[in-house]
Amino acid sequence: MIVGVTGGIASGKSTVARAFATLGVPWVDADDVAREVVEPGEPALAEIAARHGSKVIQEDGYLNRRTLREIVFAEPSERLWLESVTHPRIRQRILTHLERLQSEGAPYVLLVSPLLFESGQSEMVDRCLVIDVPESLQLARTAARDDVDEKQARAILAAQMPRSERLARADDVIDNSGSEEDLAAQVAVLDRRYREMTGSR
Repeated sequence: MIVGVTGGIASGKSTVARAFATLGVPWVDADDVAREVVEPGEPALAEIAARHGSKVIQEDGYLNRRTLREIVFAEPSERLWLESVTHPRIRQRILTHLERLQSEGAPYVLLVSPLLFESGQSEMVDRCLVIDVPESLQLARTAARDDVDEKQARAILAAQMPRSERLARADDVIDNSGSEEDLAAQVAVLDRRYREMTGSR
């Protein structure tokens, strides 16, 4: 069984994944995979460089994410082009990682993805687990973690799927607005449920 884990910015997706990991559940992080497919030597990076030139490549050969981000934010058609180059490769790489973890005998595996619904990755999972926190807490955490002001934090939030829609599409929800102990208790309950569903203990 594959459980997709998602949530808005600063909801604590990685924290939840680590809590599941302490119970022996591995995960694939879609953000990590997205970085993998544009590393030096990868075909996607060569295509990006061919389209945008050396300005999108750093001296060390890695992608200049900031420059590319400015290009795609300024020109929506460039964002669509970039997604056409990277998304199929990200999807295939995620599947490869998930299959490897499944073959290693995990009770079930997690796919942690901030864009689980938006990218269509929800089609790759059996259940969708949404990590939920109030918007006010998202704003505070984002401002503190990413060193942005409230206006920038609100802009990031506004660009994401509305909280109500995410919750409506969830099979399971974890409320991550409380203590670490509270979070661990919720994870333990879901872990037992998922193991029962897969027939593993």
